[in-house]
Amino acid sequence: MNTLRHINPGIWFVAPALTLIVLFFFLPVAAALVLSFSDFDIYALGDPDTLRWIGLDNYTHLLADPLFWVALKNTLYFVIAGGPLSVAVSLGAALLVNHRLTRFKGLFRTLLFLPVVTTLVAVAVVWRYLYHPRYGFLNYALGLIGVAPIDWLGDPDWAMPSLILMAIWKNFGFNMIILVAGLQNIPARLYEAAVLDGASNWRQFRYITLPMLAPTFLFVTVITMIGYFQLFAEPYVMTQGGPANSTLSLGLLMFQEGFRWWNMGYASAAAFVLFAIVLAATMAQLKLRR
Repeated sequence: MNTLRHINPGIWFVAPALTLIVLFFFLPVAAALVLSFSDFDIYALGDPDTLRWIGLDNYTHLLADPLFWVALKNTLYFVIAGGPLSVAVSLGAALLVNHRLTRFKGLFRTLLFLPVVTTLVAVAVVWRYLYHPRYGFLNYALGLIGVAPIDWLGDPDWAMPSLILMAIWKNFGFNMIILVAGLQNIPARLYEAAVLDGASNWRQFRYITLPMLAPTFLFVTVITMIGYFQLFAEPYVMTQGGPANSTLSLGLLMFQEGFRWWNMGYASAAAFVLFAIVLAATMAQLKLRR
């Protein structure tokens, strides 16, 4: 009892949350790490005696698998092309809804945030109609200017850009709200002083808005990058990784190996390779920020 009295009272307040984190985060991660060194599959699930420890074989097989490199290339394409565009759209929307001349700011923020809270299945149904090669609105609009119809989701060259466009529309509202909060923390006196000095709107944006938004901008960039590396739902719902694996992502590859073919050990190895890639990219961004 005397020992318990000397424990910081704050520990008791955070203990329930820490217990849940350990049970539902750290333990599953540790179990997945252990599985990545085994050949755990549906047979081992039925009979644990068939489980074998194979060391780094899953990782070596993964790095020699052409499908892994296709999925990695597609994921990097999605991150490099979609991430900056998503952040740029979010920043533009934040500047518009936060402008002093904009009326009904709360209404516009709500409307622009609605796609974030809309279920992906509903969004996918609507966007599949928009992308329909014969009856879709996009091809109808292109036809008005004389452009031939495009098979957005059936052409390997257009499938990934189509998913990027949908993902930007679906997710930019979250970053927009964060950037709006960052914009509102910038002191108004800085802009007033800049106006008195004759600074144009572009110079105010370049020398005041961007530098003052740097911490928020870094947070938004890192969160967007991490989310885009975990690309799964969009190709799973829209294309199932096709056509010709042009939209196969690392997340979708893990799902297929783990829950379609029951190669849990192989899928776990892919998950930790993805974790290492995301960690390296995040550390690189933090060093660039410094």
